[in-house]
Amino acid sequence: MAFAQWAALPWVKSQKDKIQWGQLTGSGLSIAIAQGVKQQDSLVLIVTPDTPSALRLETELDYLLPDHPVMVFPDWETLPYDHFSPHQDIISSRLATLNTLKKEQQSVLIVPVSTLMLRTAPASFIYGSTLNFKVGDILDTHQLRSNLEQAGYLHVQQVMEHGEYAIRGSIVDLYPMGSPHPFRLDFFDDELDTIRLFDVESQRSDEKVDKIELLPAHEFPTNEADIERFRINYREKFGASSSQDSVYMQVTKGNWPAGIEYYMPLFFEQLATIFNYLPVTTTVMQLGDLEDAAEHFWHDINVRYENRRVDPLRPLLEPVALYQPINELFENLGNFARIRLSQTKLATKAGNKNLVTSELPPIRIDHKLHESYQAFINYVTAQKKQKGRILLSVESDGRRESLLAILKPSGLKFKEFSSFDEFVNSSSDVGLIVSPLEQSVVLGTKPVLSIVTEQELLGIKVSQRRRRKHKYEASQDALIRNLAELKAGQPIVHLDHGVGRYQGLQTIDAAGLITEFVTITYANEAKLYVPVSALHMLSRYSGGEEASAPLHKLGSDAWEKAKKRAAEKVRDVAAELLDIYAQRQAKAGNAFALDGAAYRVFSDGFPFEETDDQRNAIEAVLGDMQSNQAMDRLVCGDVGFGKTEVAMRAAFVAVNDNKQVAVLVPTTLLAQQHFENFKDRFADLPIEVGVLSRFNSPKEQKDTLEKMAKGTLDIVIGTHKLIQADIIFKDLGLLIVDEEHRFGVRQKEKIKSLRADVDILTLTATPIPRTLNMAMSGMRDLSIIATPPAKRLAVKTFVRQRDADLIREAVLREIKRGGQVYFLHNNVETIDRVAAEISEWVPEASVASAHGQMRERDLEQLMSEFYHQKYNVLVCTTIIETGIDIPTANTIIMDRADKLGLAQLHQLRGRVGRSHHQAYAYLLTGNSKGLSKDAVKRLEAIESLEDLGAGFALATHDLEIRGAGELLGDDQSGQMQTIGFSLYMEMLEQAVKSLREGKEPTLDNLLQQQSEVDLKLAALLPEDYIHDVNARLGIYKRVASCANLDDMDELQVELIDRFGLLPDATKNLFSLQQLKLKASELGIKKIEANPKGGYFEFSQHTKVNPSFIIGLIQSAPKVYKMDGANKLRFAINEANARERLKMVTAMIADFEKKVSH
Repeated sequence: MAFAQWAALPWVKSQKDKIQWGQLTGSGLSIAIAQGVKQQDSLVLIVTPDTPSALRLETELDYLLPDHPVMVFPDWETLPYDHFSPHQDIISSRLATLNTLKKEQQSVLIVPVSTLMLRTAPASFIYGSTLNFKVGDILDTHQLRSNLEQAGYLHVQQVMEHGEYAIRGSIVDLYPMGSPHPFRLDFFDDELDTIRLFDVESQRSDEKVDKIELLPAHEFPTNEADIERFRINYREKFGASSSQDSVYMQVTKGNWPAGIEYYMPLFFEQLATIFNYLPVTTTVMQLGDLEDAAEHFWHDINVRYENRRVDPLRPLLEPVALYQPINELFENLGNFARIRLSQTKLATKAGNKNLVTSELPPIRIDHKLHESYQAFINYVTAQKKQKGRILLSVESDGRRESLLAILKPSGLKFKEFSSFDEFVNSSSDVGLIVSPLEQSVVLGTKPVLSIVTEQELLGIKVSQRRRRKHKYEASQDALIRNLAELKAGQPIVHLDHGVGRYQGLQTIDAAGLITEFVTITYANEAKLYVPVSALHMLSRYSGGEEASAPLHKLGSDAWEKAKKRAAEKVRDVAAELLDIYAQRQAKAGNAFALDGAAYRVFSDGFPFEETDDQRNAIEAVLGDMQSNQAMDRLVCGDVGFGKTEVAMRAAFVAVNDNKQVAVLVPTTLLAQQHFENFKDRFADLPIEVGVLSRFNSPKEQKDTLEKMAKGTLDIVIGTHKLIQADIIFKDLGLLIVDEEHRFGVRQKEKIKSLRADVDILTLTATPIPRTLNMAMSGMRDLSIIATPPAKRLAVKTFVRQRDADLIREAVLREIKRGGQVYFLHNNVETIDRVAAEISEWVPEASVASAHGQMRERDLEQLMSEFYHQKYNVLVCTTIIETGIDIPTANTIIMDRADKLGLAQLHQLRGRVGRSHHQAYAYLLTGNSKGLSKDAVKRLEAIESLEDLGAGFALATHDLEIRGAGELLGDDQSGQMQTIGFSLYMEMLEQAVKSLREGKEPTLDNLLQQQSEVDLKLAALLPEDYIHDVNARLGIYKRVASCANLDDMDELQVELIDRFGLLPDATKNLFSLQQLKLKASELGIKKIEANPKGGYFEFSQHTKVNPSFIIGLIQSAPKVYKMDGANKLRFAINEANARERLKMVTAMIADFEKKVSH
């Protein structure tokens, strides 16, 4: 067998033994390590010269060693002496890895040498500070709080990140360090009754567990004794402290300033190193020139120390206190058995073993040649004659299908295997696997085993790396109108009284009835108290700058006049919008048939858990496609939030119903990536996917066009070429448009003309305001995906003046952790000069530049080389705005960001942060004095909206900053400014609805509102139930927004889960909302009741049968009587408010039975 020579590799025999393996080229390195590890039962530590090689090894070894845990010990991802602290998730992962080392003997730990040099907390601290809880434990919650505080956990209102906890009555939420999930502990008195996992986004709990382990929240102790030790050590080291010394003062108060980790030695008697955690039986594998890498890093540490030690307010510890010097590092390495790994051939001597590997001859498939694969065929034939074996490795199922299709005419057959080992242990001479092996290699001497990777065979290509998703649902109403984010002093709109200023929540005891009110101030300091039961009357004001928002006077008619003027204008806009879409409405679309069984198989092929938002979007799209009306749906979701899968589901349904699908994208590079993704997703189905772009040769383009016309090509992806007049589809049923706002006017007109004929699905990360406005007016259907993928962190965003030192620091921080940087400079004429500047400022970086005036193929090659990390800094224009997905690019620096629009800034920032690493965006400006007011507001908006899923909120910000002038014309902009965007949109929605129903819109029906119910009943969320005022306000709004009983049930279950059993006052809140819903449905405007009686006020269009009311009065004239045309009064004698609620509910039930038809 060609692999037999590698079956038993030489291994170290005792501690301090030392051998070398040489001649390890390509993927031979990972294969050799994996073979060696399988023969051992002890821990293997692999030390690499840098982070990229550590990450590459982790990916390959994780595949080759499915039965062995493979871990990378994460770096802090900061520069020495940084004023940043590592992200909590990084600290969590580091602590979990150190904690695992005592349990996992037969595992692989990979550490870059720079990370190995950093000193760590001693094992006694981590093991001694770990807390363990199990069901049935007797725990006093006061003691539990104290334990958590001592362990450094942060008390919050709502747990979102590692190291946080929240206590709400008998419920304790915890997010333990080192755990992939947060937990909810439920106590019965002092006994721990249940432990459940919960989701940080939805805050809903699910699976039960028996026990949990809590590692400390930091890599240093945080209790009072250790803070005192820090203070003593600090004063000894740096002399007497002053009130100016912020680090000392903050730690004294129990706060942890950014960069506190660089003062870790002051918390301990002595720091440890990773070596202190390793069993003595550990084998160390050293990869590459570690001495050189260590010397470079030690030099960087000392340069940073010298540059930063001059700040008297932030004194620094010497490098040796934080890092192992080179002599100490290699002395520690020498205490373990070691194997040196080398790519070069070693001299023949004892302890040296060359594992024979060699490079493949040139066998790349060349599409320009007539028989593009001939060199590869010749190689396979020659190897077969010599009894050699060949294994093809591709990155995904889609690439497998592409490769097999290319090789089909050659007659070569490749058997597919599920793993590398399965092929090696078989008798097949040619095989194919889907694996992450990146580099080709020939193993052994004749007969050899040749591993041929797709990169070698097909050349560099662009592909998509998948990420996990998790659950959470977002409501567009909540995103726009959620009051929970309001701050005191911000404008707020009351439906009856106009625009005032929000001042907070206030609890008032009126005649023994405790009620919570929202306080609003109006002109002349007049105050309005709005009970939380009337929260549906309030909406956020947006539509202009807050400072210029009107402040109305209570009791004046100015607000009524403003509403009337807006109502008149809204009617005109609604009529115009209806006209635009009349053609689509009138023309019946194709009702697609859904094959349930086939669809389920396809959807099960999605390798991640769908988010609730994603599921909702998919269901909405499928519903549209199965209806008789042509679909026109906009799916809005941030970059990387799963819009593509929604499009793929729609494409599957269309193709399965014998229709063709066109996917229209703005750039050639994006077409190529979408092609890869679609090809991958449809790999196992008899569905043909093609691409039409300038990357194809004329012959390939001609073939694609012919297949489109014949109908043999099911899905075609391309740029605007796809919608040119001479393009013919046999039967186009679905058009998917990605980033519509990137197309020119002519292309948009063409798309618009297609609208009436085919189903259209538009995908966008930041909807331009016009699109958003039409969608929200009900003219185009809108789905929002506001759920970030699991472990995707918000992008840290800084607005700074351009500065060479800042740029150097930002680039170094990224490339040190193995990442890549986009440097955006949107001027082709000066781009090469800027690239040269960066090379000069950061000589450690390899810099390339890219712009839209380059030849298309050169641009593709350059972007592919950047993807494969040939360069780590790309100086580029906005061509990357809708670019390919590069998960290792996690820093973007935007030169003259003040000259970019908000949607552009957001889109560009979305280019980074595509993985679990903390991403950074630096928005560089010129002299701040020269910035326009609009530019300042744009930069403030993007800096404040670090949240993932902020694209939707940004579009409404865009409305505020640019004003609505270009959206609807200046006249409409004025109306929106006066009454606020939310209310304007509500009126527009109602106007469209009325016109569709053939009714003329009136002010009353434009402002349809919930019924008012006042039963003098305590209905609120008590402060001791939900402490946080913003959380209370948000939940009040959610109660008021419940549209049906299901919504209310869902919310009640959530509240019980998060905060415990509902207090009576909260049950009343839900009962009143239920009453309001029923009253609104019946056309009852208002219900009021006190201990002696009350009334029902009916609207003009009430559904309650008048004859029933007459009968009621006749049957009990002492109880019921009419007061005017619309008010039915009733007399009762009931002091108990709960009983009044039952009586009114029973009367409503009677009304429901006697509805007029």
